[in-house]
This record gives sequence, C-alpha cells and structure tokens, in this order.
Amino acid sequence: MNNKGFIPYYVFACILMALVSCGKHPALPEVYDNSNQLPTIYPDYTDVTIPSNIAPMNFMVENAEACIAEFCWGNHSQTFGNANKVQIPLKDWQNIMEEAKGESIQVTVYTQQDKEWTRHTPFHIYVAQEEVDPYISYRVISPSYTAYEMLSINQRHLSSFDESVVYNNMLINKGANGQCINCHSYQNYGTDNMQFHMRQAQGGTMIVTDGIPRKVNLKTPETISAGVYPAWHPTQKLIAYSTNKTGQSFHTKELGKVEVFDSRSDLILYDIEKNQVSTISAEENEMEVYPWWSPDGGTLYYASAHFTYIYDIAEDAEVINRYKDIKYNIYRRKFDTTNHTFSEPELVYDAASVGQSATLPRISPCGRFLLFSMGDDGCFHIWHPEADLYIMNLANGMVHPLEEANSNAAESYHSWSSNGRWILFSSRRDDSNYTRLYLSYVDENGKDHKAFAVPQEDPEYYYHYLRSYNVPEFMSEPVSISPQEFAAAAKKEPIQAQYKN
Repeated sequence: MNNKGFIPYYVFACILMALVSCGKHPALPEVYDNSNQLPTIYPDYTDVTIPSNIAPMNFMVENAEACIAEFCWGNHSQTFGNANKVQIPLKDWQNIMEEAKGESIQVTVYTQQDKEWTRHTPFHIYVAQEEVDPYISYRVISPSYTAYEMLSINQRHLSSFDESVVYNNMLINKGANGQCINCHSYQNYGTDNMQFHMRQAQGGTMIVTDGIPRKVNLKTPETISAGVYPAWHPTQKLIAYSTNKTGQSFHTKELGKVEVFDSRSDLILYDIEKNQVSTISAEENEMEVYPWWSPDGGTLYYASAHFTYIYDIAEDAEVINRYKDIKYNIYRRKFDTTNHTFSEPELVYDAASVGQSATLPRISPCGRFLLFSMGDDGCFHIWHPEADLYIMNLANGMVHPLEEANSNAAESYHSWSSNGRWILFSSRRDDSNYTRLYLSYVDENGKDHKAFAVPQEDPEYYYHYLRSYNVPEFMSEPVSISPQEFAAAAKKEPIQAQYKN
C-alpha cells in the first residue's frame, strides 16, 4: 500500500494537540506550585451568581505574564486563556451556560510569573435558573461639572457585547447652543412608550407613545419647572414627575466633590392623551422627589424632605449652608386609577429619625420589596461615598442593607429586572471617581448576592473608558427609533402641555 501523502496518526495527534494548546483551549501546565489564595482577577467574578443569558464573564490577572483558566461543570471542562486575559468565545460561553443552568461552574486559574506556574484556589460561578432582561440602557457622561457635550444615552444587549446609541446630544446642537439629555424611562420595560429630557437649546421632553416620538414642553406657569425625574404608570398613559429647582455647590473639605441639591421640588402628573399637567403634591415645607409606581399602579411612592427656610437669604444659599439638615423620608399615596386622584401621604420609612436620608424608592415587580438608596443627607447620592442600597420587606417593615452587593464607595441609582431576581445599579467601587454598572442576584426572600460588573469583551475596558455610567434601566427590547429620527423630532417646536386644576 502506498502511504505517500498520508500523515501518520501519532504525528497528526501531536499537531492537533499543539494547535489546541495555542488556540482558544490552551493546555494546562504540567508543573506548577499550589497556592491557598484565590487569584486576584479583574473584574472580580469570584463566587458570583449570574444569569444564564449574560455575556461571557471575561477577566484578567493584572500582574501575571500569562494565565489559563479551567472551567469545570457537570462532566465537562474547558480551558481558556491568552496572555494575562481570559476571553471566552460567545458560542463556547452560551454552550456552557445552557449546560450549567441551575448549577455551578468551578473555575481554577493558573498564573505564570518568572516562567513559573501557580495553581490558585478554585472559585465558583453560580448560574441561576432565572434569566435577566435582555437589554439595559444608561447614560454615559464624562465626570465633569460643566462640560457634557460628549454625552449620550446608550443601550446594550446583555447576552452579547453589542452596544448602540439611542440618542446623542450633539446630533443637533453643540457648543454654546448645546444640549443636556437625561432621565430616560420606559413603561413596563418596553420601548414603544418611553421618554427622555433635552435641556437647554431646543429643549423639551421627548415622549414616545405607541412608537411615535413627539417633543413636549411640560413647564407651565403653575409649576416649578418642567418634569424632571419620571415614573411611567404601569398600565395607563400617565407619567408622574417631580418638578425641581436644582443647584450644585462644591466641597472644600468633604470627600464628596460636589453637592447637587434641590431648593424647591413638587410632584406632578402628566396625562399624555389629554396633554394635561396636574399637581400631585406641592406642600410648602416639603421637598418631594423621585416618584415611583407600585407594580399594580395603585400606589405612588416618593421621597420627601421636610425643610423650613429660617434665614433672610437666598434659598440656594440657605440650602448650601444647611445641606446636612436635609433628610429625605419615603412616603406613598394611594392612587385612584379611575378618577386619577391621590390620597393623603403615608410615611413608609423614617430615615431622618436615624439621621439618614433615603431616596429613589423602587418597588420589586412582585410588590413585596422596596429598594432604595440611603446616605447621610441630601437626595443626589451618586456623589456620596457613604451611600448604600437598602431593602425593605413591605409586609413587616424590616429594613437591612444589601450586605453582599454594597461596597465602601457610593451605590446610587438602581432598578429591578422584570422578574424581580436581579438589580442593576451604579457604583463607584472601582476607583471612587467613575460610576460603573453592577448586577446582583436577589432571591425570593429579598437576600442579595455578591455584585458583579456588567461584563465587557475586553476585561481591560473599564481601565481605559473614562466616562461614567448612570441611570441604568432594564429593557425587554431595544429602542427601535433611530437617533436621527429622535433628532428630527427634537428640531420641531415642542407641544405645550396645559395645566389642569
């Protein structure tokens, strides 16, 4: 038999092994030292609970010359590693998630330093049965106090690394005639009914109803301002807003760099179909802010601080001088969904009585839990290093901090997934300057689990991306209206809302 042109089996096997070891599944080292320490990886994904539809949890080992990670689940195992990074191909990761759903993955990291290999103590990644909403959106902004031209609302597919711009504030104006865009919000996680604000040049509120965008001026002579912080009613074409007279000042001694405050704030209700604004609450000595509906739409939660002006000086100046006195509590009002009327306020959580300030109430989709941010004072906790997230069991009133998800830096804006098993929030735990987005699993008893950074294709991404993320929201679908369509609507004159007594 003529074997010319054929490769012997053992030669073929050696070539195949060499190719595999140099490819996406590298061979594990045969000689190594054992360490009783976990590897120091970034982002920190050790012993986290994740949804099965999340993108690959890529990470790096900063001080290693090389690293290889072995993932073991069930009767399967795979290795990944290239230089000091572990980047997992999407298809491989999806197969692992499908097979490991409801189970755990053991990850063993081998690192090389000075040509010597070390095997570190394994850690686990737990794959929950419950998935997460497929999309999130957020605002990306430079951490500056005056320059915000490079600002956009972006959306991200959580199962991959696909990201796109919803709207960029430089599409129609820049420079002295620039815009500031903020406060994107959705009705029940869908994007056919959504809104965001455009401030300054060609300003107004972009309101999308049934997929059609239109710009509205919500400011009337009877209100402090146009609508600011929004809350879509879950079933009706209604949006609750706070109206605010907002300012900022800069610290010279405090760890926080800037203090954002309100000197006046009320609550209003906007009826989209009637194009009418009405007052929910405008109590003289109350600063009411951050409305949020219960899942059934029958209750409106919000934060309010009791503050009486006592000096004969400008309101802004007095707030700056007495900012530590401003403590927000959480209240609620019953809402008649037929007559669109509200009850008198009911105190839900008295943060001021313990010397704290509670803001941003968010009710879980099951209606059992209240999630909120709490700091020493004020309502804009993104600048407060001491701010943490807390959860209240509405059945018994018990309150506790998120012991696993919080950090020693600011935790601020937060939202629930549609199934109530995940929270998305902004945190400054990485470097205290930039807010990044984190996810945490919350079980049926309201117990939180260790938080993890929203994964990126390159684990070094956050080191070089010098912008902050804020106002993170879950979405069941992407925004289908293009930035150019929004820009065309933004160039039109706004529709003037009417005030209803």
